[in-house]
Amino acid sequence: VVLLVTPPYFRPEHFRAAIEAKKHVFMEKPVAVDPVGIRSVIASARMAKTLGLNVVTGTQRRHQRDYIATFERIANGAIGKPVAAKAFWNQEHVWFRRRQEGWTDMEYMLRNWNNFTWLSGDHILDTHIHNIDIINWFMEMTPQAAIGYGGRHRRVTGDQYDFFSIDFNYGNGISSHSMCRQIDNCANGVGEIIMGTKGFTNCFNTIYNLDGSIKWQYQYPKDKDGNQMTTVKISPYIQEHIHLVTAIRTNHYVNEGEQTALSNLTAIMGRESAYTGKRITWDEIYNSNLKLGPEDLSMDYVDMSRFVTPIPGTAVRG
Repeated sequence: VVLLVTPPYFRPEHFRAAIEAKKHVFMEKPVAVDPVGIRSVIASARMAKTLGLNVVTGTQRRHQRDYIATFERIANGAIGKPVAAKAFWNQEHVWFRRRQEGWTDMEYMLRNWNNFTWLSGDHILDTHIHNIDIINWFMEMTPQAAIGYGGRHRRVTGDQYDFFSIDFNYGNGISSHSMCRQIDNCANGVGEIIMGTKGFTNCFNTIYNLDGSIKWQYQYPKDKDGNQMTTVKISPYIQEHIHLVTAIRTNHYVNEGEQTALSNLTAIMGRESAYTGKRITWDEIYNSNLKLGPEDLSMDYVDMSRFVTPIPGTAVRG
């Protein structure tokens, strides 16, 4: 088994190498930072399938029993036909590194990878991808287009945005408002909501009637003292690895590579819409030749003028 947990820019190449070496893979999200990388991951995931190699990704909510139980009921019509959704991941700032004396351009970016888009994909991929993936999962489809905006006010390093607000159009009048923010001293929250013709759900553990009354709730297990727990007994961060090991040992095949790549591409579509100010369709982003990062990965000089914060409505893309 190979664990792929380095900065996401390197994920497609590492994934391909692992599959070519005929290894089962655990692959953290994001699985790529651009459409070129996404297509590579999809190709490698399909190769893994032909070789019978198991692939589990770091979208741990899909391994979480309360989410799974809720999804099963939604798929069976518990809220009727979905008509709208929202997803959000709002939090305080995350870690960063200031440049130290003696670091080359490349060393600085690698040590501060979480704040450069070409290495991390921006936080809409790094964190908000979880919520975007849930909406795709429960909707059982990917969006047709995205239009959005974002900006940068408080970040002190890198070239990323502080916030995004994206409208994902799923067709037939169904949209998901998707937002994420990393700014201190603001209202925070993480979650998903899907509205249906017969009710709505938090996707996590509760289904509501249209009047807000509870229609169904997941029943958590009790602890050793008989008290009702408020979370699943096994952490989903552990459960995802249990699923991988179980699949290998029992030949109960699992391959999450392509499904995660498509949710990852959804986030990229939203990011590029915000970065450019344009409406971007699924076909456009899927077939795009956008490839991030320097042409030469030398540890020495890098043209840092390429890594500037994007300005919507201009040619400045970074």
